[in-house]
Amino acid sequence: MFPMVTGFMNYGQQTVRAARYIGQSFMITLSHANRLPVTIQYPYEKLITSERFRGRIHFEFDKCIACEVCVRVCPIDLPVVDWKLKTDIRKKRLLNYSIDFGICIFCGNCVEYCPTNCLSMTEEYELSTYDRHELNYNQIALGRLPMSVIGDYTIRTIRNSAPI
Repeated sequence: MFPMVTGFMNYGQQTVRAARYIGQSFMITLSHANRLPVTIQYPYEKLITSERFRGRIHFEFDKCIACEVCVRVCPIDLPVVDWKLKTDIRKKRLLNYSIDFGICIFCGNCVEYCPTNCLSMTEEYELSTYDRHELNYNQIALGRLPMSVIGDYTIRTIRNSAPI
């Protein structure tokens, strides 16, 4: 008879514990019911990226000295730098510079270690295309600055909120 009483007590304790867990989860659900939706209507609303966002790389052709530091620090040896040595002045002349953003991991090492600051990160994050070969940007495409989201009057900008 004694084991039967302890069994009923354990069953009662488990029932009370289960009811408490259900009550706690119900309270969490109710607390989330008062919050505003986090979803944005993408083409018409865009988030303003943070200062340290690593988007598409911007390249300034005139500042580059073809030192190839960006290629050496890149974990996947991505930037392609073509140069020619000018023997009369003993300097390298940059011929072509390109980056394939289909392969780039946006680590930012090339921007950080560039000695002449000819590389910088932009706020552009819309790089999707239907053809993967369109993601191979040469120095002309890398030199174009993206249009700022804040300057576009057709799009409502939304500031990044604190994580919930």
